Amino acid sequence: MRIILAAAAVVVLAALPLLAPWLQFVLTLAIAKGFAALGVAVLLRAGLISIGHAMFFAASAYGVAFLARAGINDFGVLLILSVLSAALVGAIAGSFLVRYRAIFFAMLNLAVSMVFYALCAKLYGVTGGTDGMAVPIPGIFGMVVAEPVFKNILFYLSLALMVLVGLAVQRYLNSPLGHALSAVHTNEIRLEYLGIPVWAVLLIAYVISAALAGLGGAIAGFAIGRVVPDFAFWTASGHLVLVAVLGGIGGVPGAFLGALFLELLHSAAVTVTDAWNLIVGVALIAVIMFMPQGFYGLFSRKEASSL
Repeated sequence: MRIILAAAAVVVLAALPLLAPWLQFVLTLAIAKGFAALGVAVLLRAGLISIGHAMFFAASAYGVAFLARAGINDFGVLLILSVLSAALVGAIAGSFLVRYRAIFFAMLNLAVSMVFYALCAKLYGVTGGTDGMAVPIPGIFGMVVAEPVFKNILFYLSLALMVLVGLAVQRYLNSPLGHALSAVHTNEIRLEYLGIPVWAVLLIAYVISAALAGLGGAIAGFAIGRVVPDFAFWTASGHLVLVAVLGGIGGVPGAFLGALFLELLHSAAVTVTDAWNLIVGVALIAVIMFMPQGFYGLFSRKEASSL
């Protein structure tokens, strides 16, 4: 049943821009944030809340801009190298951050990300400061394409990556490493007694989480066409945590459900009133009160009740 629902959802998403072209940008941005929120959700499996994952989102987006400035103009190469750069930053930061738990982990992630934000905002000669850096339209397999064509390719590629990466992450979560990640939250000491290195389990999860955020950041950079320091600001990290919790951490689709809900709600609210924050806030309160396990938890309960 879940496979059928997931396939139907992907088909609907693929068809929506054909019916309403303006939705293409909104959906591309939602998928990008969904990848980053999925990275946050991976760490939430271990009971770790990162209020600094926008750093990896921004690192990858800036990576695209720097690589393009250096003369690399192939879309595939830019995407891969930018995600690897986010994973590298994640490996460096995670090597000491995963030693901490609870509020210490959350606040240290926030502190490191704000240092990164400050560097992006103040190094005018390198990053362009608050003006940011432009992300040019890259070539596709050596071919130069117009912006509308590239945005179409970017959307459908993002949709395909959502499926493929989502399946890979689900496989990881169902693997011994993924189960060990969940066990860290329930009984970390028992894992150590069994001879399982908790630090290594968490570091692997942290690097995967950073890479997912980096994938989202690269897609967002291509979609928007400019990278600014606000990509790394603490409110952006808080937004990713909200998306992950809103969608539900019970399964991979939750992150994308939460991102799609928030982006579509925001787009609809701004067309109705200037006080769009009020509409979004009321909707979020309703979801949190009546669906404490998020959107994915709602679908899981319906499926369980039908058995």
